[in-house]
Order: sequence, then C-alpha cells, then structure tokens
Amino acid sequence: MHRLLALLAATLAASAAAPPPPRIMAVGDSITQGGGATFATYRVVLAAKLRAAGLRFEFVGSQVTSTPEGPLRHEGYGGKNAEFLAGILDAKLAASPADIVMIQAGHNHFAEEKPIPGILTATRAMVATARARNPKAVVVIAQVIPAGKLPKYAYIPELNLALAALVKELDRPAQRVLTVDLATGFDVAADTISDRVHPNERGAGKIAQRWAEALTPLLK
Repeated sequence: MHRLLALLAATLAASAAAPPPPRIMAVGDSITQGGGATFATYRVVLAAKLRAAGLRFEFVGSQVTSTPEGPLRHEGYGGKNAEFLAGILDAKLAASPADIVMIQAGHNHFAEEKPIPGILTATRAMVATARARNPKAVVVIAQVIPAGKLPKYAYIPELNLALAALVKELDRPAQRVLTVDLATGFDVAADTISDRVHPNERGAGKIAQRWAEALTPLLK
C-alpha cells in the first residue's frame, strides 16, 4: 500500500512538473481554414503527422475544425487577406496565447492592386503583434503556394521572394522568425482542385509535409 501511494505521488509530481505542450496558432486565409467537402485541409494532415512523430502540441484559436482525433483550432478565414489578419491577430492572441504562430497569407488580392508592399507591411505587423503578446514566440512565415488563376495571382512569385527577404530581416537569435517554402515543388495542375487555387488531397499533403518539417525542430 505504501509503495502504491509512493508510486502515485511520484506520478502526480512528474505530471505537475511537465510543461504544457507548445501552443500553435495557424493564421491564414481559406487555404488555412479548409473547404470542408470542397477542398482538403492541410492542418488535419499536419496534426496527424506531428502526432505520429510523438510530438506534443496544442493548436489554438477561435475557429474549429472537427476531425476524427477531436477538434482542431485555428485562425483561418476564407476570402480574407494579410491586412485583415493583421487587424484581428492581437485580439486572437489575447484570447488564445501561442508559442508558435504560423502565417500563411498572400492570396485574395489582384495583381492590378500591386499588393506586395501592403502584404509585407501586414506581415511585419503580425510579427510585431506576436512578439508583443509573447516575446519568446516563434513566427513561421510561409512562402505561399502558387496559383493557376492568372493574371490575378501573377504577383505571387515576386511576393515569395519578398517574404523570404523579410524573414531574414526580422529573424533574431532570441526572437526567431523562420520561413517555410510551400511554393517549390507545388504543382498547380496536379495539386489543386478545378479552381487552380485551393489544394486537393495531394496538395494538402505537400503543404502539411513542409509545415511538419518546419515545426518538428521547434517541438522536439
């Protein structure tokens, strides 16, 4: 009996000493939100990959996707752009603090708008917001997937180069800003649904794999 009580006490002490799992907030547009039966949701595949690797994590946010493994939270908003996300992020992080912020935003503009400066300004603001809410937060910024919907999204290759440069500018040893390249190897013809913008299952798998490669070192 004494041995059992001692074992129980040790187990409870170990549980109390264990830190909470890292909290991840996925921020983005419809590609982050997912399209239900219309197009695949990379976050579900990503969560499964991270669980299979034995990693501890918790996705946080005000939006919820139902999955076989339980609800998966996020901050993905169909039809919204980087400027919109920058405007809501502070309130979302106040309600759901995060250790890792994933930003995947660059669509929902027209090339005629010459949107790159505005997207960069919004992305810079999101990094500042994440740091203000949690000085130790790691921000991972995606070079977004290409689109076959042209000329609307003709600006994306140039945007991705600018995002990579922004990451190098903002990254600091004690406040990391990292990039994940979702564009390289993504085949619009094979990896999207008929609109040539949103990922099919194969495309969602590619996106999830790139995110998993970026997040795994942060979660170990």
